[in-house]
Amino acid sequence: MQEYISVEIKESMGFVYINRPEVLNALNRSVIDELWQKIKTLCDSGVRALIIAGMGKHFAAGADIDEMLPQTPFQVLSHSFNDCYSFIENLSIPTFAAINGYALGGGLELALACDFRVCHSNAKLGLPEIKLGIIPGAGGTQRLPRLIGLSRAKEMIFSGEFIDSAQALSWGLCDRVTDSCPVEEACSFAKKIIQHPKLALISAKKAIQMGVDSSLQEGLEYEAVAFAMLFSTHDQKEGMKAFMEKRRPEFKGC
Repeated sequence: MQEYISVEIKESMGFVYINRPEVLNALNRSVIDELWQKIKTLCDSGVRALIIAGMGKHFAAGADIDEMLPQTPFQVLSHSFNDCYSFIENLSIPTFAAINGYALGGGLELALACDFRVCHSNAKLGLPEIKLGIIPGAGGTQRLPRLIGLSRAKEMIFSGEFIDSAQALSWGLCDRVTDSCPVEEACSFAKKIIQHPKLALISAKKAIQMGVDSSLQEGLEYEAVAFAMLFSTHDQKEGMKAFMEKRRPEFKGC
């Protein structure tokens, strides 16, 4: 059986590579199922961060049109990428999309499910589905407006045109732009984050997600409880004690 996803673990970080460079890392249900399973396995191993990238010159140039063309509406719903992308979005660890070349359609939607997007300066991002007589179907119409605002999201979705990494950075669609390897840049970014206490990072991410999906008052109430619960952890005691003693804290992730 052909494997479409390559993985490795380095320095407590999981690296996931889409490995279909011959078709610009186009996504189909088999690729998504393997991606989902291998990410689950990595997370079960205890990695502190996840970095997703594409082998070769591109991140992922969208869904595989050959697979989609003959599908019925029921088949399209059955083969949706939403289950995998929502799983990635809801991971407790920080997630990074390291984007080289094209991140289009379902490829950009995969990147949108991550916490951060790190782009090479050659990157091209877009949701071109409108040109095929369809709309983004794996979160593009939902996550993109929440990230960059309604008008800019509508411009990208209605026109189907690509934007470059500089424009993506200015719009808040990507968080870093580099002329070197985006995986290395994402790795450097991740290292700065995961040096902090594990439970505090988990709580911060969950509180942000809860706030986005609820009212301000509900978000504030959740935040207050999450804040208070961290006072039961070793790392809270160690962090504050180290601050008072003017020394480097020794966090244990508990």
